[in-house]
Amino acid sequence: MTQEIAMQTSVSPAAAPQRKPRLALMGEFSAGKSTLTNLLVGRQPLPTRVTATRLPPVWISHGPEGASITGTDGSETPLPLEDLAKVPMDTTALIRLTLPAEALELCDLIDMPGISDPNMPSSVWQNLLPEVDGVIWCTHATQAWRQSEAAVWEEISERLEGPNTLLITHFDKLRSSRDQDRVARRVRKETGEAFGAIFPLSLSQALAAGEDMEVWKTSGADSFIEYLVDMLVTWAKPNRVAPAQSNPAASASNPQTVQPLRADVLDFGGKRDSGGQPQLQGNPACADTGDRVTPRRVTPAKRSKRPARTRPEIHPTGE
Repeated sequence: MTQEIAMQTSVSPAAAPQRKPRLALMGEFSAGKSTLTNLLVGRQPLPTRVTATRLPPVWISHGPEGASITGTDGSETPLPLEDLAKVPMDTTALIRLTLPAEALELCDLIDMPGISDPNMPSSVWQNLLPEVDGVIWCTHATQAWRQSEAAVWEEISERLEGPNTLLITHFDKLRSSRDQDRVARRVRKETGEAFGAIFPLSLSQALAAGEDMEVWKTSGADSFIEYLVDMLVTWAKPNRVAPAQSNPAASASNPQTVQPLRADVLDFGGKRDSGGQPQLQGNPACADTGDRVTPRRVTPAKRSKRPARTRPEIHPTGE
C-alpha cells in the first residue's frame, strides 16, 4: 500500500519556471529509492523487490498514465506499465514514465539505478547527470554513508547545482534512540556541508501510516515532505534562499527541538475542525483503493524571507 503525497501550491502561472526542477533519486542498491518514488507519486509503478529493482534510469513526469522505452539507439517504444521489470537492459537507455500525480506538477523525478549495482555500469546513470537539477540521496541507516557513497558523491557533486538532500532511510531498523542519535550525528559529521538538509526516514512506516498522523510524523515523512514542497515552490524565485531549518543543536532522538516549516498538512478524506486540526474518518486500513490510498495534501503557507544556511541540519523523527 502506498501513501499519496499530493501537493498544491499558490504559484501563479506567470511566476512558474520555464521548466520544472528535475530531482534525481540516488544512492546504493536497495537504499529505498524506488520505494521513495512510490511514496511521492502515490502509487506503485516501480517494482521494489530486491530481485526486480535492476532498472535503467526511470524519468517520471506529470501526464496521463503511460510509459515508453528510450533505446540506446534513440528509438522510442511504448511500454505497458506491468512490463517495467522486463525491459532489456542492454538496449535500454531510459524509461519514460508519466503519471497524473500532483507531486509531479512541481518537479520531475528521475529514479537512478543503484550506484553499487555490479550488473550495471555507472555510465547508465552518469549520462543523465547533465539533465539533473538536484539530488535526493538515500543512504541505508544500518550502513549509512558508506565509503563508496562518499566517493561517488565527491566525484559528481561539483556537477550538481543543488539544492541536494540526504535521507537516512530504513531508520526504524535502528532499534534504540541511542543508535539513531549516533548514526545521525556521524552522518552529519562525515557529510559536512555536502547537503542542504538531512532527514531520518522510515519508508515502511510512512507507507503504512494510512490516515494515522502520528505514525506519519514519527516516520519522518511529515518533515521531509514539508521541506521538499517548500524547496520546490521557491525554486524559481529570484534570490531564492534555502527552506527554514531546525535548531543546529537538534538530534535525531529529540523531536522537541524541531521548528516546523510554515505549511499545513491536510488529509483529503477528513475535515478540519475550528482549531485547524485534521479530523480523520474511517479505518486507515480501508483507505486503499487498488494501488492507491487516500492522499494527504501539503499546502505551503505564505513565507517570509529566511536567512541562508551555512550548515545542513538533521531533522529529527519522533522515534
